[in-house]
Amino acid sequence: MNKGVQKLCSIASKDSRMIIGLMSGTSLDGLDIALCRIAGNGMNTGVELVEFDSIPYDNHFKEQIRSVFAKPTVDLERLCVLNGWVARQHAAMILDCLKKWNINREEVDLVASHGQTIYHAPEFLHPNDEFGNATLQIGDGDHLAVATGIITISDFRQKHIAAGGEGAPLAVYGDHFIFSKKDENRVMLNIGGIANFTYLPGDMNVSAVFSTDTGPGNTLMDAYARSHFQQAFDKDSAIARSGTVNETLLHELASHPFFENSFPKTTGPELFNPEYVENAITRSGVSPVSDADIMATLNRFTAVTIADALQKTLSNDQPFSMYASGGGMHNPLLMEQLKTMLPGHSFQTTGSLGINPDAKEAVLFAILANECVAGGDEFIGAGKGIPAVSMGKISLPA
Repeated sequence: MNKGVQKLCSIASKDSRMIIGLMSGTSLDGLDIALCRIAGNGMNTGVELVEFDSIPYDNHFKEQIRSVFAKPTVDLERLCVLNGWVARQHAAMILDCLKKWNINREEVDLVASHGQTIYHAPEFLHPNDEFGNATLQIGDGDHLAVATGIITISDFRQKHIAAGGEGAPLAVYGDHFIFSKKDENRVMLNIGGIANFTYLPGDMNVSAVFSTDTGPGNTLMDAYARSHFQQAFDKDSAIARSGTVNETLLHELASHPFFENSFPKTTGPELFNPEYVENAITRSGVSPVSDADIMATLNRFTAVTIADALQKTLSNDQPFSMYASGGGMHNPLLMEQLKTMLPGHSFQTTGSLGINPDAKEAVLFAILANECVAGGDEFIGAGKGIPAVSMGKISLPA
């Protein structure tokens, strides 16, 4: 037997596994690295977050990714060379963290890499119906495995599409396995570049588990803060609070057919980008409008679309507890507006459930890697958008 396959079999048979989950989102803030101890699988999964760090990307890294990110036309040579380069940068960050944590790489069983999304193309966003849904992440798993010396599971989203989904959101699997609780309806809301949520019914009816993107999270606000205020993001909502929501512009922003499409659905910066905002300003005829007013309107736009998606998909007479994660949970005005728009529900973060909310997405990919190697035939309903449990490609070190 190949020694790598033999080691993989040994890992799969262990009572628990040490898995590093990696997450790099569309906001391009940096790489989240979560070292997890995971026991069991499926609904018997137990997770301990052993260590966590978020390594900021420097300007050079961001510039390289933005040269190919969410663009319909790119330099293929640049795309080709970045695939391995991104993985080697991520590998260096992993090894630095292990050194800082005083952990030998031999103690780590698996690396679970989300990769860096550079284009997300659900069928409704492109005119080529014969090609169906598509998505592309770079940061090759073989380069990661060789550079770290650790078996790597990567490219999770392709299996989701191959099995009939849109490649996102994938949080539903880990959310269901570790956060479902009898007698409490839960909404696991993640506000990254794009916002998404998973609904976990308190009656434990697996067929009612539901997950969808809602629209923009931080992506429009962050892009506007960069281009008009030379800030990475609107810290403490200071800019948005200084402005006034322009209702005409807000209506135009929310007029895209995406918001009328049936649930579940996915989207990305390919749709919600600076051009989307500029086009909405032009169509609405509100120019001139102050930059602060636009930021206030974009903040409200994210809140409205999240609240609207929840109201359309969940029964009004069923209260739920919301557990937030992702960068948007640090936006105080956004969270205040959500609480106002969704009265009668409780609001917390996943920290109250024992998972650092900044680490949650990286932890969830570690769970997907665990399922890939040690999972069973877990059933998560027959709902649209939840087609597969076992995902990921396996890369063995040299």
